[in-house]
Amino acid sequence: MSVLMIFQICLLIILTVKLSTSFIYLYFTFGLLSLAVVFFIASQRSNPAHKLAWVIPILIFPVFGGVLYTLLRTNSRSKKFRDKIDASLNKALPLLKQRSDITADLEQQDKSVANQSRYILKASGFPVYNNSESIYYSSGEDFFVSFIEELKRAEKFIFIETFIIREGLMWNTILSILEKKAAEGVDVRVMYDDAGCLTTLPYKYYNTLREKGIKCYVFNPFTPLLEIRMNNRDHRKIIVIDGHTAFTGGINLADEYINAYERYGHWKDSAIMVRGEAAWNMTVMFLQLWSYLSNEPEDYEKFRACSDFCEDMYEPDGYIQPYGDSPLDNEPVGELTYINMISRAKDYVYIFTPYLVLDHEMITTLKLAAKSGVDVRIVTPHVPDKWYVFWVTQSFYEVLIEAGVRIFEYTPGFLHSKAFVCDDVLGTVGSINLDYRSLYFHFECGVWLYKTESVKAIRDDFIETFEKCQEITLEECLSVKPLKRIARGFLRLFAPLM
Repeated sequence: MSVLMIFQICLLIILTVKLSTSFIYLYFTFGLLSLAVVFFIASQRSNPAHKLAWVIPILIFPVFGGVLYTLLRTNSRSKKFRDKIDASLNKALPLLKQRSDITADLEQQDKSVANQSRYILKASGFPVYNNSESIYYSSGEDFFVSFIEELKRAEKFIFIETFIIREGLMWNTILSILEKKAAEGVDVRVMYDDAGCLTTLPYKYYNTLREKGIKCYVFNPFTPLLEIRMNNRDHRKIIVIDGHTAFTGGINLADEYINAYERYGHWKDSAIMVRGEAAWNMTVMFLQLWSYLSNEPEDYEKFRACSDFCEDMYEPDGYIQPYGDSPLDNEPVGELTYINMISRAKDYVYIFTPYLVLDHEMITTLKLAAKSGVDVRIVTPHVPDKWYVFWVTQSFYEVLIEAGVRIFEYTPGFLHSKAFVCDDVLGTVGSINLDYRSLYFHFECGVWLYKTESVKAIRDDFIETFEKCQEITLEECLSVKPLKRIARGFLRLFAPLM
């Protein structure tokens, strides 16, 4: 399918070049079109770096670039996709109610923290809870053990939403339990991203799951056509069991995530489990996309497992706020949640991210925190999964280190975790990378944490991980060969499209 897309692009280039060189008036028309496209892009409210990534190729190749952008923007299927999914997301928002006593308690404890929580509520619609508990997993292996135990306890329903499924030990173990549970009458639903599973699952694998009694839908089915909706992938990892227990994090359902298969050295990842009423947020997130894909109305309330009685079932553990981020609302909730945490840090902020592809706002926030005396540390992989993204990641090291940010590379292999911790009281764990795709184009999710035991566990994980890392020095950055610097600079121009 990817070959067909490349063929379409090549054909478009050939046709536009042929036509433009043969007909001077047509070339002039295409030139005006490209100029209009540039003005249109400049007028949009999108990230300036993303605008630049489109404007540069349009100005270099005025005919091809303008035509390509116009085709992508005017695709009717993309518009229907956006309108339909927006309707599904908005329909569920009235089911999410914020208790005023919880926000009042937060205000009394720390107004700055209350403001962070209020932003997430206002921007994403998901409330904060103080009657739930959370457990942090510092590795895919630990997560997998707990996940399997919870799956076996399921009595009513199991919801699984993931970006990647790959057949192997991990997925086959999960699948055997899902098949058994479905036969017992448990409502088992699986949703995966088609682009994410393009090379990891057989064609129309959803039919295989349906034959086993498992309800399954594919998000954004991949088509070898040029359309902008293919940018909007479901990168979330959500698991909900019986409505009272939910998981999220960076872990997909493939063997490398639990180191049952070695890929890029040792694979370090993380996840978090939420128990109690806070799991309702993640139940709603799942059902929002499920109802969009199924084209059927969903009775959300029958999946609500927790209310007041949850306070007796679970030990209250600080404040927990699972949140979602849609690329269709022009509100980068994931990025602004990160920026909120960094800008309000007093002592330190530690960051796990597999990719460091930053926009101007994030660079400015990180530099300002470091220059203000906050201990800012970022951990990235030492062994990359994509060399070109790794080169872009490394291209940001110098400017950050000069400002006082400390950069560490995880030397045992690839780090895929997406976690922040701040001042021993604040943290967030989820699916959101520090790159343009996660922050602007993908459906994502995370869990914001305040004064929970899991925040301390996240901090301890960072302390242990630093010991396994190589700290990058300014001298190392300055010693990079000129040719490699030029290549990195060129790749950075297209970073917003990566």
